[in-house]
Amino acid sequence: MNVLNEMKLSFPSKSSNESFARVAVSAFIAALDPTIDELADIKTAVSEAVTNSIVHAYKDTIGTIYIHARILDDRKITIKIRDTGCGIGNIKQAMEPMYTTCTTGERAGLGFAVMQSFMDKVRVRSRPFKGTSVTMEKTLTSKEES
Repeated sequence: MNVLNEMKLSFPSKSSNESFARVAVSAFIAALDPTIDELADIKTAVSEAVTNSIVHAYKDTIGTIYIHARILDDRKITIKIRDTGCGIGNIKQAMEPMYTTCTTGERAGLGFAVMQSFMDKVRVRSRPFKGTSVTMEKTLTSKEES
């Protein structure tokens, strides 16, 4: 697949930047003229991935979150959200719905499940004490299909 366009972005893991990440990615893919539903799905998936980095990867500290978004042939997009935080010891367990490491009861443990429901493909790679990357893919409907 050919890369038609791409963007890279980095920002501090402050909760106020979650909405910035969501809007930045949606503005980037706007050139493809996605449907309102597709745009909402992508924004929600980005929010979940960024929130995971803020809440879990960097817990009580501020680190850097990196986003690399690409537009490929055939209206396919990829979005990689990466951190250099604490990492995930057991990815399979972390991706189970309702699993959370948050002990305050404020988190439902649905972040990965939400990402998987809104995107075509979600890949998670992580190494303890090195960080985590979440790569999400989605092919937008063609103008004829919408």
